[in-house]
Amino acid sequence: MIDTTGSQPSEYDTLQVPVYNVTSRDMRLLLSHAELDPDPDFEYNFARKALWCADGSSALLQCENRSFQIIQTSPGEQGEIINDVNSTVYMTISFLKPGCFALSHALTLRQPSPIVDFLWYPSALRRNPATYCFVASVRECPVKLLDGNDGRLRASYPIVDHRERQIAPHSLLFNLTADKLYCGFQDEIEIFDIHRPGEGKRLHTRPSKKSKEGLKGIVAALSFSPTGTYFAAGTLTPASPAADNIALYDGSEGMQVLSVGGVWTRESGGVMQVLSFNFMFATVRSFVFADLYASFRRSDCVWAWDLRNASAPVCRFEPEEVMPIRAPGSSGWNNDAGVLKYNRTNQKIHFDIEHGGRWMGKGDQVGNIAIYDLHANHHLVETGMARVSGFGTGNTENDPMNVIRPVQEFKAHADAIGSVTFHPLLPVLLSVSGSRHFDAEASPHVSFTGSEGNAHSDSDSASDSGEGEGAQCWKRPCGVIERRRARPQPTVRDASIKLWYLGVENNT
Repeated sequence: MIDTTGSQPSEYDTLQVPVYNVTSRDMRLLLSHAELDPDPDFEYNFARKALWCADGSSALLQCENRSFQIIQTSPGEQGEIINDVNSTVYMTISFLKPGCFALSHALTLRQPSPIVDFLWYPSALRRNPATYCFVASVRECPVKLLDGNDGRLRASYPIVDHRERQIAPHSLLFNLTADKLYCGFQDEIEIFDIHRPGEGKRLHTRPSKKSKEGLKGIVAALSFSPTGTYFAAGTLTPASPAADNIALYDGSEGMQVLSVGGVWTRESGGVMQVLSFNFMFATVRSFVFADLYASFRRSDCVWAWDLRNASAPVCRFEPEEVMPIRAPGSSGWNNDAGVLKYNRTNQKIHFDIEHGGRWMGKGDQVGNIAIYDLHANHHLVETGMARVSGFGTGNTENDPMNVIRPVQEFKAHADAIGSVTFHPLLPVLLSVSGSRHFDAEASPHVSFTGSEGNAHSDSDSASDSGEGEGAQCWKRPCGVIERRRARPQPTVRDASIKLWYLGVENNT
């Protein structure tokens, strides 16, 4: 709940959805800026994904150096915190201005292997130690339930294949009652009862001889419907005319009830770009149906389906200018226009929908954040500006599908934005940035191995005199001198964490 009057919240106040004002560029304020906890053994660390806990008091970050970092919000120099009788933290709208929020590092949890996915417990509250926990998928380890205060292991949920190897799922999801945990991996979904130890129930998604329905490949995204009666699953295998890569399953029996497709001609690079937040259901209050939103690997678009007819999407959300693709083997520059063209990134770009179901935020690989209005397509249909075609609804002559442009787009970071997430109680957006770069400008210590005639380095310290770090010289019997240089190490241009205010102005 948000206290807009400054009065003390009562014990019986109800939860209110934050009010956003994304159309006003004046309200796009940077509330706070933070950096990750430094790692001396991993200089170029950055956050890949961030998630708020249920009360918005903490955010959990997945970092490149195989660690989790928990950051907590606290009042800054111009901020104020109000506590109700239940010790729930509230912040008044009148104090949402630069300096009111402060992000502080609380805990770092290092993992033995790369992190695949993670998810907060649905009712995780910092003031309630019993529920303040999260599940983590770490390569070659059982699924872990970790405590959010000290990082201790509370429980583990093993997934073992036919070779008796531990499998780390690519997607994690709790059901609406928070008593079952869904884990997606290669051709299967494991369902655990979190209150009972031992192995879970395995649901096979791959088509069989008895039934051609199913999904092939790694189940990389899971999402429950608002009613909890069914859930959606998406795989990393590209769609084809004969098989889709998104399907709906019955929540109780686990049987496939619907196949979602229609984009195989437009999305050919991979399938689901992100993990459990790659697509989600959003309830629109003024309409009786639910939409399914999905993003794909190596794509800037987010697609939307009306589940009453899931054979084709009804619209797509796309930035103002789709980023051009650099041709293979090219130098990367468009000499005619003088503009640098980038290759599509394979990095997972996570989008988020605020709790009211109206606004969607998504970053891109050049550091821009776009805010979309999810009601825009319904408005086009109601006003008659859209036309219906075999592929869906469209508002242009060349494209038979509605293309929704962002209502606001702004430069937020100097690097790829891996994740944006809306605060559950306040009109605040959290964004994290960072990406691995091997180019010469960002990697001054990149060097190569070769003979004396063609050996070169991008650093002046690694010169032909052999004084460069890690350089070793020896002479072959034939008289050719070679140097063995250190392997190229990736760098990051902007590894920052930022909070953006997108709310209504309050002059009180």
